[in-house]
Amino acid sequence: MADKLKLLLVDDEDTLRKIMKDELIVQGYDVIDADSGQAALDALKDGYRDIVILDIRMDGMDGLEVLKHIRKDNLAGKVIMLTGVDELKIARESLDLGANDFMTKPFQFQNLFACIKRVMKEA
Repeated sequence: MADKLKLLLVDDEDTLRKIMKDELIVQGYDVIDADSGQAALDALKDGYRDIVILDIRMDGMDGLEVLKHIRKDNLAGKVIMLTGVDELKIARESLDLGANDFMTKPFQFQNLFACIKRVMKEA
């Protein structure tokens, strides 16, 4: 059996983050979570993750800044950004900075699972 994909879920909305984490674990992923940009970077320094699911809008260090650190220091393989519908320009900027994909909130979990599978197929 293949090793589980290791995910880091980063969102400062506690309820959403906990629900997402539970759903991802049910799908068979090895998931840790962080409630801030700095907590995400600290978690990544403790171990490489296959995918980071990263909210753009957070207090303190935002998702774009975290993404820059992830790419600069090669802390994770793939990054999926989460954004509000009115932030599509910022989502496009995240792709320019090295994100592999983005999703708008709110979303259906099956769309998130499909997005994870899609980015893992990318070379």
